[in-house]
Amino acid sequence: MNNDSMNFSNFSAASEKKSDKKSDKKAKEKQQSVNEDNILQEDYVEQIKNTGSVIVKNNRNMIHCLTVIGEIEGHIESPPQNKTTKYEHVIPQLVAIEEDSRIDGLLVLLNTVGGDIEAGLAIAELLAGMKKPSVSLVLGGGHSIGVPLAVAAKYSFIAPSASMTIHPVRSTGLTLGVRQSFEYLQRMQSRINNFVASNSRITAERYNKLVMTTGELVMDVGTILEGDQAVNEGLIDSVGTLSLALEKLNSMIDESNRR
Repeated sequence: MNNDSMNFSNFSAASEKKSDKKSDKKAKEKQQSVNEDNILQEDYVEQIKNTGSVIVKNNRNMIHCLTVIGEIEGHIESPPQNKTTKYEHVIPQLVAIEEDSRIDGLLVLLNTVGGDIEAGLAIAELLAGMKKPSVSLVLGGGHSIGVPLAVAAKYSFIAPSASMTIHPVRSTGLTLGVRQSFEYLQRMQSRINNFVASNSRITAERYNKLVMTTGELVMDVGTILEGDQAVNEGLIDSVGTLSLALEKLNSMIDESNRR
C-alpha cells in the first residue's frame, strides 16, 4: 500500500471517529433535554399540588402560570375550610421566577375575594418590581386587595363576566375609637390608592372616589366594576380571555428578547 492510500485510510478513520463523537454528543444532549423535560414535568405536578402554579413551555417561550384564588392569607391562618393563597408560598415563587433564566414570562390568574391587606400589597409590590414580562387575567372576581394584584402586572386583562369590588380598608380586629386608629386606616387606604394609580391608567383621586361611593353596595361603601367598566375607568388594560392573555404575554416576551 502506497503512502497516498495510507493517508486516505487514516483520514477516513479520523473522519469516522470525529463523526461518531458528534453523534454521541448529539445523543447525550438529546437525552439530557429529555431528562430535563421529565424533571420539569415532575416539578409541574408537585407545583400544582402544593402551590396551584405551573410552568408551561410552548414552541416559543417558557411561561410560569401563578394562580391567586380564594382568600389571600397573611400572618394569621384562615379556617381550614377556606380556599386560600398563602403569601409565604407566593413571595419565594416570584423571586425564583425573576431569577430563573429558563422562565421567559409570568401569567397571573386571579379569582380572589381579597384578604390580608399587607400580604396582598407585599405580593403586588414584588410583582410590579419584576423585570420579566407579566400579564394578569381577572377571572370571576378580583375584589378588594385583589385590585392592586391585578394592576401590578405589566399588562392586565379582565374576563367579560368578571367583576372587581373597590371598597375602603377595613379592620377585622379590635380597633380603639381614637383619632390615631382612623388615621392609620386612612394612610393604609392612601398607600393602596397610590399603588393602583402608579400601575394603571386611573388617577388616585378617581380611585378614591370609587372607594367612597355610597348607594351602590348594600350596607357598605364602594363600587363594583364589571369587565368593560374596569377598562373604561382605566383600572384594567383590556377585556380578554386566556388565549388573548397568552398571546399578549408571548408578544411581550418576543419584544423583550429583541432588545
